[in-house]
Amino acid sequence: MNKEENSKSELPTDQRQNAKVYDLEDRTLEFAKRVRAFVKRLPRTLCNWEDVKQLVRSSGSVGSNYLEANESLGKKDFLMRIRISRKEAKESRYWLRLVDIAVEPTLESERAQLVQESTELTNIFGAILRKSQ
Repeated sequence: MNKEENSKSELPTDQRQNAKVYDLEDRTLEFAKRVRAFVKRLPRTLCNWEDVKQLVRSSGSVGSNYLEANESLGKKDFLMRIRISRKEAKESRYWLRLVDIAVEPTLESERAQLVQESTELTNIFGAILRKSQ
């Protein structure tokens, strides 16, 4: 168990859950995993095939650029990576709205949740940018 996990386990259960929700590295990773699970259930059409490739790339790039921002060499590099993470979250939202779900209520519900998460990530990265400048 690393130092961060140990400090989280010393918190009461409700605070531990809140700390986990706000851990942005884990949150972006979970977003990318949920997108991948979602696209596996989509109808296999030519249009979806192309859109899904873009969606999978952009959803994974949100977290990878955030990780790179945390390991940045300076403030300018940090801000650039956060901007890219924000842009990729917005792009993921676009591709989520574009894919065809073929009138499947469970897919529509999952898509709405993923669109909401991408919107929240966009807002979070925007707030980080505002506070860091």
